[in-house]
Amino acid sequence: MNRKTLVLPAVAGLLTPVLAACGGSDSGSKSGDAIVVGTTDQFTATKEAPAPLDPAYAYDVGTWNILRQSVQTLMAQPRGEGTPVPDAAESCSFTDSGSERYACKLREGLKFASGDPVTAKDVKYSIERALRINADSGVAALLNTIDTIETQGDREVVFHLKTADATFPYKLSTPVAGIVNPKDYQADKLRDGFDVDGSGPYTFSADVKNDAVVSATFTKNPSYKGSVTVNNDKVELRAFADADAMGDAVDKGDIDVMTRTMSPAQIQKLDAGSDENVDLVDMPGLEIRYLAFNTTAPTVKSKAVRQAMAQIVNRGELVSKVYGTQAEPLYSLVPATITGHSNSFFNKYGNPSVDKAKSLLAKAGITTPVKLTLHYTTDHYGSATKQEFEVLQKQLNDSGLFDASIQGHPWSAFRPAERKGEYDVYGMGWFPDFPDADNFIAPFLDKNNFLGSPYNNSTIQRSLIPQSRREADRLGASKSLTEIQDTVAEDVPVLPLWQGKQYVAARDDITGVAYALNSSSTLQLWELGRGVSG
Repeated sequence: MNRKTLVLPAVAGLLTPVLAACGGSDSGSKSGDAIVVGTTDQFTATKEAPAPLDPAYAYDVGTWNILRQSVQTLMAQPRGEGTPVPDAAESCSFTDSGSERYACKLREGLKFASGDPVTAKDVKYSIERALRINADSGVAALLNTIDTIETQGDREVVFHLKTADATFPYKLSTPVAGIVNPKDYQADKLRDGFDVDGSGPYTFSADVKNDAVVSATFTKNPSYKGSVTVNNDKVELRAFADADAMGDAVDKGDIDVMTRTMSPAQIQKLDAGSDENVDLVDMPGLEIRYLAFNTTAPTVKSKAVRQAMAQIVNRGELVSKVYGTQAEPLYSLVPATITGHSNSFFNKYGNPSVDKAKSLLAKAGITTPVKLTLHYTTDHYGSATKQEFEVLQKQLNDSGLFDASIQGHPWSAFRPAERKGEYDVYGMGWFPDFPDADNFIAPFLDKNNFLGSPYNNSTIQRSLIPQSRREADRLGASKSLTEIQDTVAEDVPVLPLWQGKQYVAARDDITGVAYALNSSSTLQLWELGRGVSG
């Protein structure tokens, strides 16, 4: 067993590349010899969510990892992090001093995998379609600063924004801004099922059983023109029920690469093992975990109840018992490695204290113990989630101030129920759409937010978020961002818990593994090849 660590230092809040991919690369895997990648992500179509892979609907890291391989965007996150680079576009830039007019020119000769030309009208159609459908997943909110879109000929697109938005180039790199063919995607209706078509690095096909993807095949798209180099001809993404089954598969050589989500125990075993045929690579990650609250629910409607939970939860103990060195306590929605981060929860609550929590509840006239249920998903964030919630439950109940129970649900049921407000308290994770503080704030606190949260702070929505977006230099946004984080610590609509690392394990004839995931947990399958790992 070899262990490799990819270190990408933070510069102005973003990460810049300093390390080449592990090993050299030959011309890629032989034709038909697919590189097989394992995942525990589940891709399921349900009555509540029949179109999981439509760019206008998809909004979780698993489905986005399928779309990023196959549906092209104007901009893309670069190989080793940093500011977005043109992909379907030849060039993009703000054309005014106020960050309110953004113009892009498409690459010449751009085609969908079907052979149809990609035009500026297709870009306009795709983005306006996502805004018009406004799916209940909340993904369209990423584009909510767009006012109008105009085209100039076949290759030029101009976005007129409602307000200044220095993060707009990042938003154009996300799958909701993916360019789709009007022949395949209706203007006012989501595309049900598991068909995906675009102009990205790969074409996509899925093996589906019982409305779930068993495996997905990505085949190199010969028509692709963009910013990435594809180092293989074919990749198969194979879904496993749990990390143990995925680990057995890599041990047997049935799969070549193991990605999210490995269990903490499995990572420890791999790190300490002696299998010279498997490499474990750890790399920077921006994944966060948090508790979210339905702030109108009777059990947690009082701010004092939420503050008391923030005062009791012991993040250090939680991380130590469940994740060890694979995570760090987090005291804000914004990770510690992102420009604008503030330890607002620690600044307000300090170390865990039952006495302080008791005082908060007493001043608010809250009768104790407060009875509530913590809900979590059983199959989306890894097998350690149950253990994590058992630790949280014990911490709350040991205080004598809470009578907490826990309840697990499969993601296919959990996410629709959460959006409908059926849970008072529930655990969520967040893998950022792009590495900027705005993306750890607006999706939770802005109008039409990702959580569907009833929490509404007009100062944050109307003043502080717009102020922060006017600053092209993200250091200049720190004052507004800090005020937002301090307000969250006061009102506790969400309770940050921890920030995690990320890991990939691969057999040692696979190259490019160090770049198989970026810091936002985006799979970059085109980086993988066969050769000699170094």
